[in-house]
Amino acid sequence: MPAQRLQTLTVAKPWGRHALGFGFPDVPCDQPPIGEIWFDAPEGADPDLMVKYLFTSERLSIQVHPNDADAQARGHKCGKDEAWVVLAAEPDAIVALGTVRPVSRQELRTAALDGSIEDLMHWQPVKAGDVIYSPAGTVHAIGAGLTILEIQQNVDLTYRLYDYGRPRELHLEDGIAVSNPVPFEIPPLERDWGDGLHWTIEGPRIWMDCYKGRDVKHGGTNEGQSVWLVPLKGSGKVDGQSFQAGECWMLTGDFWITDAGDSEYILAHAVAA
Repeated sequence: MPAQRLQTLTVAKPWGRHALGFGFPDVPCDQPPIGEIWFDAPEGADPDLMVKYLFTSERLSIQVHPNDADAQARGHKCGKDEAWVVLAAEPDAIVALGTVRPVSRQELRTAALDGSIEDLMHWQPVKAGDVIYSPAGTVHAIGAGLTILEIQQNVDLTYRLYDYGRPRELHLEDGIAVSNPVPFEIPPLERDWGDGLHWTIEGPRIWMDCYKGRDVKHGGTNEGQSVWLVPLKGSGKVDGQSFQAGECWMLTGDFWITDAGDSEYILAHAVAA
């Protein structure tokens, strides 16, 4: 199957923005702010991964996602590991990952109800270029002033534990049950520009390679497996078709990325369970 450019879907969010960047047009001020841009798979496809951009002007809810076993026990096809690439960050931008100390699920529930969960979370500064793998079960939140590329398992499954008083549904019972409320440290990311390889990150369910200014010949994928091409900067060609920032492509079989001299792009694929 040839490389396919995926359709973009914009999602309005109360914490979104009107100025987006990274290949996306700004949103008129008289329209709702855009918080997410999703990339829709071809009709009939049910891919393993989903790619989205996040544009934040306020903190997102404190939330958690179940792992595969917990999600399937509740009737969903899979859980939700996430990988975040921080594309832009205001100087005081932060994210919350895990808790400042191990807490019981009962303490987590009480803190979610009275709001003290904000103080239990481990808020950490982030900057452009940071890459974070957030496995299912990690209690987390994304702060204001961030543009993030998120590559996740393909399921829209989020349990909100706390939402700063916003009038949105919470999912305390399910969320507490699947939470792993322990400290989480962002591991250092090794980078190697010597041969054009920027970085590689592998988690339990997601593998990502980021390249800068490098042509790549890919000798095929496992049967039925797709690879996602996400251009971050510049332009290039995949199997002779032009790509640029603000797009997402789904690739299968052999593919060739060429004319990538001014580009920076990610290749991602799912890791088998």
